[in-house]
Order: sequence, then C-alpha cells, then structure tokens
Amino acid sequence: MTEIVLMSDPKVAAVPVQECGERLVDVRRDSPLLVDRRKWQDSAGAFAHLREGVLTRLLAAQAQLPPGLRLLFVEGYRPPALQRRYFDKYAAQLRTEHPQWSPDQIRSAASRYVSPPEIAPHSAGAAVDLTLADQDGRELDLGTRMNATPEESAGACYTHADNISDEARSHRAVLGAALAGAGLVNYPTEWWHWSYGDRYWALSTGAAAAHYGPTSNT
Repeated sequence: MTEIVLMSDPKVAAVPVQECGERLVDVRRDSPLLVDRRKWQDSAGAFAHLREGVLTRLLAAQAQLPPGLRLLFVEGYRPPALQRRYFDKYAAQLRTEHPQWSPDQIRSAASRYVSPPEIAPHSAGAAVDLTLADQDGRELDLGTRMNATPEESAGACYTHADNISDEARSHRAVLGAALAGAGLVNYPTEWWHWSYGDRYWALSTGAAAAHYGPTSNT
C-alpha cells in the first residue's frame, strides 16, 4: 500500500480471517519485555496479552535494536467491548466538533485514531502500542505522546509526519526498522501502533487471509 488505507476502508473488512486458534500470552509473565505501568489499573490485565506469534516477533525486534535501547510495551489486547467504547467516544467527539459531517465521514475520521470494533487488531490480540526507552526504562522522544489524536498533535501522530524534530524522526526510524524487520506492519496514522496477523496486516502484506480474528478469551 502506498496511500494511507484507514481501518474503516471496506478493503480491510473484506479480508477473510482464517483463525489459527493461537493462544494469548501475558507479556509480563512470559517475556523479558519492559512493560509500562500506564495501563496497570486494568485489574484483569487484558492489556498485557498478545497472541504468541506477535510476542515472538516483538522479541525478535528488540534483539535488533541498537545497544542501550529497549521496546517499551504499553498496550496489547483490548476486549471488544472496550474497543467499542473507545470508538464510540471518539466518534461522538467528532460529531460535536463537525456537526456537518455525514456518518461515513465520522466513521472514516474516527478510524484514524480508533479502529472500528468489528475489525480492530487490538481485539484480535494482534496489535501492540509501544515506544522506545533507554536502558534505564526512560521513554524516548518520538515526537508526540502516545495516543495523541490527529487534532491534538496537528497530525504529528502520523508515522511520517514532517512536523517533528530530527531526533524524534530518528527514533521512529529505529523503532520502525526493528519492527518491520520482524514482520509487523504499522498503522500510518499512529506511529506507536504495530500489528501482525490481523486483517490490516494481511492487506498490507498481500496475505490471503488474516491469522487472528477478534477474541474474548484471555
């Protein structure tokens, strides 16, 4: 894909899913990844889960980082009900700000930041929100805070935005090279969002089907 294809694009929903049944694993228990504490209020710990194959690729990516850098894992699996809540909340905000927009415009704009629930990579355990940290666990500057909206960041949340510093651009390049090298794909409107095995990954890579569909099991 050369242009940005949004999660709301019918081409994404049209990708078939051949669910492989791979289990979700807890990255806090089953890996040496550095896990940020910003989601730890989730007492069920859903955020810390990923499909096993995604975690394997994250560990491969971490091994390719330059000395002194680490992946900082923030969020993986997101239950479908929570994904729906996030999407509806952002869509409601956009409707208030742009009352002239049609339902299709709202859906498309919302999907720059939150995936429609029925195809959400996070709800398949296939996506991860992450950034870079130094050896002491200090988060590096990648140009915006994680989960900055396009409105808040003036588009700087887009992976290839030009309104960020050279240092932030360099950090994004390092992160992207390691993750892409391990087989993950980026959602271009969110520099922090990477996935493997979901519908968006399949469309991006030309795979015949997604390996992972939405799941309610942790």
